[in-house]
Amino acid sequence: MANPTILTVDDDPAVSRAVARDLRRRYGDRYRVVRASGGDEALEALREIKLRGGQLAVLLADYRMPKMNGIEFLEAAMDLFPLARRVLLTAYADTSAAIDAINVVDLDHYLLKPWSPPEENLYPVLDGLLEVWLATPDPTASDIRVVGHRWSAPSFAVRDFLTRNLVPYRWLLADEPEGGRLLAAAGLTATQVPLVVTADGTTLVRPTEPELAAQVGLSTAPTAELYDLVVVGGGPAGLGAAVYGASEGLRTVLVERQATGGQAGQSSRIENYLGFPDGVSGAQLTDRARRQALKFGAEILSTREVVALEAAGSGRVLRFGDGTSITAHTVVLATGVSYRRLEAPGLDELTGCGVFYGSARSEAPSCSGEDIYIVGGANSAGQAAVYFSRYARHVKVLIRGEDLRHSMSSYLINQISTIDNIQVHPWTEVAGGKGDGHLERLTLRDTRQGTTQTVDASWLFIFIGAQPRTDWLDGVVARDSHGFVLTGPDLLADGQRPPGWPLARDPYHLESSVPGVFAAGDVRASSVKRVASAVGDGAMAVSLAHQYLETQ
Repeated sequence: MANPTILTVDDDPAVSRAVARDLRRRYGDRYRVVRASGGDEALEALREIKLRGGQLAVLLADYRMPKMNGIEFLEAAMDLFPLARRVLLTAYADTSAAIDAINVVDLDHYLLKPWSPPEENLYPVLDGLLEVWLATPDPTASDIRVVGHRWSAPSFAVRDFLTRNLVPYRWLLADEPEGGRLLAAAGLTATQVPLVVTADGTTLVRPTEPELAAQVGLSTAPTAELYDLVVVGGGPAGLGAAVYGASEGLRTVLVERQATGGQAGQSSRIENYLGFPDGVSGAQLTDRARRQALKFGAEILSTREVVALEAAGSGRVLRFGDGTSITAHTVVLATGVSYRRLEAPGLDELTGCGVFYGSARSEAPSCSGEDIYIVGGANSAGQAAVYFSRYARHVKVLIRGEDLRHSMSSYLINQISTIDNIQVHPWTEVAGGKGDGHLERLTLRDTRQGTTQTVDASWLFIFIGAQPRTDWLDGVVARDSHGFVLTGPDLLADGQRPPGWPLARDPYHLESSVPGVFAAGDVRASSVKRVASAVGDGAMAVSLAHQYLETQ
C-alpha cells in the first residue's frame, strides 16, 4: 500500500515550498507530501487520493487564501477524510479565527508563521498528531461489517456498542443481497444474526461485548496488579480523574463496563460546556478526553465490570465479574447513573426492538421520515429531540408536568421552540406498548384526567430518572436511601464520623466512608448533574487522593 499523505495548502509559493521542504525532510520516508496552491486544487487532490483508496494523515491549511480560506477548506475536507488531523497556519493577527476554528472544524492545532526552527515549532506538533492518527481506526482500512435485522435486539446491542466506542462499521440488513451473501459465506442463515465480519475476515456470531472489544482493539486486561489509582467508570468524572491522575504521575487505570463517555458521550450536542461556544458533541468530547488520558499514560479497560470492593490493609481491592481483581492505593468511584426503566406493560420485551433507553444514535438514520416519541423533560431528552429532528418527520416529547421550565436548561427550551417538527406534549405519560416482534403501538395517558389513547409508533426513546449503579457497594461504602455515595460532610452525623472510620481526621470532601475511596460526578450524593461539574469532581478527587497518599 502507498504511504499515507500529508497535504499542505498555501497560496504563497514561498511558504508552500518551505512547509513542504520541512515536511519531506522529517517525514518523507514514511509519508507522501503533497502541496496545493488553493482550496479548490487541494480538494481535487483529496478526491484523487480517495478514489485511489489512499489514506490522508494530516492537513495543513493557510488561513488567508482567496476564494476559499483555510477554515472553509478544512470543513470541506472533513467530508472526504474525517479522521485526518487538521492544522491551521496563521499569522499572529489571525489567532482569534484559529481559536474559533477549534469548534467549527474540530481543529487539532494552529501554527503561527513563521514556524522556524521546525525542530521546536513544527515537528513536535506533527509527531503528536501523527501518533494520534496512527492510533485511530480508519474505516477504509478496517472495514467491519455487521449483518442483522432492523428489529433485532442483539443486532442493536452490537451496533450500539460499536457506535459508543467510536468504532466505524457498515450496517447490512440480512434480507438484502450483500448481507445475504455474507451470511451464506459464513454458513449461516438469517435467523443467526447478528454476524460481525472484521477486516481480516474473522466472523463473530452473536458476539459478546468482550469478544467484540478484543476484535476491535479495545484493551480489556490490566498490565499490572497494583496501581496508585483505579477509576471506576468512564464518564466525564472518570475521564477527568484519569487525565489528572496520570498527568500528575500516578499509575492510573480506568475501568469501564461498556464505553467511555457515559450518558454525556451519547449527547448529540453539549452547548453549555465551558470553552465550546458553538457546542461539542458528546462523542467528540469523550474522544478528546480519552486520547488525553492515554497520552499521559493511563490505561483504559473496556467491558470490565467491577462487582466488589474490599479494603485490605492499605490496599483497595476491586473484583471483576470474571473472578479476577486488581489492587490500588486509592479509588475514584465515577460510575454515574443509568436511566430508570419505564414500568409500563409490554415495554420490557420490546427493548432494543423499537424501545430504547438513551439516545441510541445508531438508530437515527433508520427513523428518517417517521414519527418518534421521547419520554423525559431533562437536558438529555432535549438534546436527543434536537438531534432526531434532523431525521424524523415528527419528534413528540412526552412530559408528565406542565412544561419544560423546571427540568431543562433554557437554551435547549429556546432551541426546541424554533424547530417546527418537535412537539412537546405536557401532562402525558406512556401507559403501555404493543407490537409483534417490534414496537407498533403506544398507549398514552393524560396525567390529569386519566384518559388514554392509542397511537401508532415504531420508535420510543426513554430518558427518565437517574439510578446510580452502586448495588455492588452495599455493605462496604455508605450510601443514601437512593443509592448515591455519601462523601465528606454528608458522612458526619451530629459532628460524629461514620461508624468504623479508622482515621483521626474527618473524611475529605469527596471521600467516602472507606478512607482512600472517593466519589466523583453523578454517583455522588448532592452532586450537580452537569458535565463540567463532573469533570471538576474528577480533578478534585485526584487532588484529595494525593493528600491521602501523603499521609500513608
